[in-house]
Amino acid sequence: MHALLTWCLLLSFYNNTLFLMGARLQANWAKGYKMGRRKLITVLDKMVALDLLRTLLAVWSVIVVIIVSRQFIRVLDKAVDGQVSNQTLMTVLGLKTIIASAAFLPAALFMAVLMVLGRMYRDQEMSAVASAGGGSGTIYRSIFLLVFPLSLLAAGLSFYVSPWAEAKMEQLMHEDKESADLRGVAAGKFSEYSQGDLVFYVEKIDDDKTMRQVFVQHRQGDRLAIINAELGRMKDLPDGRYVVLENGERIQGQPGAVNYVIEQFSEYAVRMDSKESSAATFGKESVASTALVSSGQITDIAELQRRFSVPMGIMLLSFIAVPLAQMSPRGGVYGNMLVGFLIYFSYGNLVRVSQSWVMNQTIPAWLGVFGVNTLLLIIGGVLLARLYGWQWLAMKVREKVYK
Repeated sequence: MHALLTWCLLLSFYNNTLFLMGARLQANWAKGYKMGRRKLITVLDKMVALDLLRTLLAVWSVIVVIIVSRQFIRVLDKAVDGQVSNQTLMTVLGLKTIIASAAFLPAALFMAVLMVLGRMYRDQEMSAVASAGGGSGTIYRSIFLLVFPLSLLAAGLSFYVSPWAEAKMEQLMHEDKESADLRGVAAGKFSEYSQGDLVFYVEKIDDDKTMRQVFVQHRQGDRLAIINAELGRMKDLPDGRYVVLENGERIQGQPGAVNYVIEQFSEYAVRMDSKESSAATFGKESVASTALVSSGQITDIAELQRRFSVPMGIMLLSFIAVPLAQMSPRGGVYGNMLVGFLIYFSYGNLVRVSQSWVMNQTIPAWLGVFGVNTLLLIIGGVLLARLYGWQWLAMKVREKVYK
């Protein structure tokens, strides 16, 4: 009897335990199921991020090449005139590429997101994502897996790398401008130096930089010297750079007078006076960000605003691109690209205008920093509401507030 009673008590305890465990598992089943099976990076995240990265690199490369090519043409014009040395050209090209890469990264990413999501809408991939329960949050998750690292990269480029590149380029251009009279002698053409006081003509230049059949017109005050020489070469001396001429004739006098001096020489040196050195005045774009932060000048604050707009532009333009990319089945990949261009150019112009207003103290500095970005955030919210409905947007906001 005691054994039977003991077995009944044990069986009742076992059943109650199983019931409580079942109820607990049933209560936590949904949460435990999702937590156990959801990966940190899904297949959709990888697909969208990789496709976006490939498209971004292609669009970014095209934009940077076009912009840098147009800017480099002006540098080539200065090189032809002797204002920029040939050794500096490739360095300037590399520095301009860095600056353009940082400045146009938001535009390239914005267009890349529109193209990738537009293709997904066209190929009905977005319909498949929606049928599987994926919404705007799923797409934002996939896109911002790439956007967040790119925004950090853009911040580093905008606040540190671009100012360094600007300062380096301006320093090189300044040094070349100072030494413009010390180079540019080319065979078969007349070259002016020292503001026209020195004119060179060289018939031929050998591989060892020896000049042959050299003509020089040298003006010193009201006196003019004409020099012809068989050979010539550049020579650096402690007090400057000289053109040393060999086996020639020198005629010197005052134009309009008859008292000319004619002399033969075996060696004669003409100093190529460099332009007077002046202090380099660099723009605000080349000032280090740490110096701008410690400065209280309004122009420095406006420059910080411009640099801050690059990483913020990446975040906000990507936020806008998700609802903007929705299109009709016949819209094609580039269905909303025109609207995207209008939004980007309006955003860029507003950033420049607000920067100018901050410099002129038309608006306070805080409004210049946050005003345009807040406007872009509102536009993104309106596009989301237009895509999913105002009730959906209000519901999502309430969930985030009362969560």
